[in-house]
Amino acid sequence: MNASSAASDTEGRPAGETPYRSGFACFVGRPNAGKSTLTNALVGTKVAITSTRPQTTRHTVRGIVHRPDAQLVLVDTPGLHKPRTLLGERLNDVVRTTWAEVDVIGFCVPADQKIGPGDRFIAGELAELRKRTPKVAVVTKTDLVSGDALARQLVAVDQLGKELGIEWAEIVPVSGTEGTQVELLADLLVPLLPEGPPLYPDGDLTDEPEQVMVAELIREAALEGVRDELPHSIAVVVEEMVPREGCPADRPLLDVHANIYLERPSQKGIVIGPKGKRLKEVGSTSRRHIEALLGTPVYLDLHVKVAKDWQRDPKQLRRLGF
Repeated sequence: MNASSAASDTEGRPAGETPYRSGFACFVGRPNAGKSTLTNALVGTKVAITSTRPQTTRHTVRGIVHRPDAQLVLVDTPGLHKPRTLLGERLNDVVRTTWAEVDVIGFCVPADQKIGPGDRFIAGELAELRKRTPKVAVVTKTDLVSGDALARQLVAVDQLGKELGIEWAEIVPVSGTEGTQVELLADLLVPLLPEGPPLYPDGDLTDEPEQVMVAELIREAALEGVRDELPHSIAVVVEEMVPREGCPADRPLLDVHANIYLERPSQKGIVIGPKGKRLKEVGSTSRRHIEALLGTPVYLDLHVKVAKDWQRDPKQLRRLGF
């Protein structure tokens, strides 16, 4: 072997240099386990909608974490749950398909709730997956519990793995809300990725189309403060996003026209509110987030419509993007 070949590896890197890694990591867990908040914290900006209501996420949102040594692409799936509708069945199919394709899986368990049947069901499904996919247990929402309670939860998660034959690559406590140990989690996930070049251009934070992200931000605002049954009934479609004609280049305005779909006429009053007050709040809240996302002033035109029983209707599910 000559001197030049000895100084580099097979891919032309200097000897001893850390290999660049890139790949996909998926957070799984029951609904409202903190997966979307954690995704946003790792990426450093809002790419997944969050809500105190379970079953908020309906699309696999990819958030992209750029590091000097790696590119970590986060896939945020809907929470796996016992489906009651065709929509529910399709969301579960999305989860299982995603699990089969990623390089590492993060199993999210909230620190403030005892491990229950939902957690065991998902862990049981993970145990059936191919052994070579590394699995990291992530105890979320650590800001909501004492040190003693957190210690008990970490032991319970370790025990759950032993019972089901899952060897956790790591068990990590984090708070996505406060950013506690989020960097550590990234440090632990990266070595589990395969070596390879970046998968997305530098600066990209998600591969979600802008219209989908705008629709999700509107849906997030519409979910806040409504009754428990409504999250499953709300869908948002952005019909049009166009720059306002005649605006000067230094003062652009983007016209966004969107429809909020509900399943029953009786639900319209809840979303619109007395004298339209609630819908105005939805509009102003989502407009702020949309402007922050797109970096331009926005005129938001919102309409509330009924798509009867859309969660159970294959044609309407397709039309609404599921």
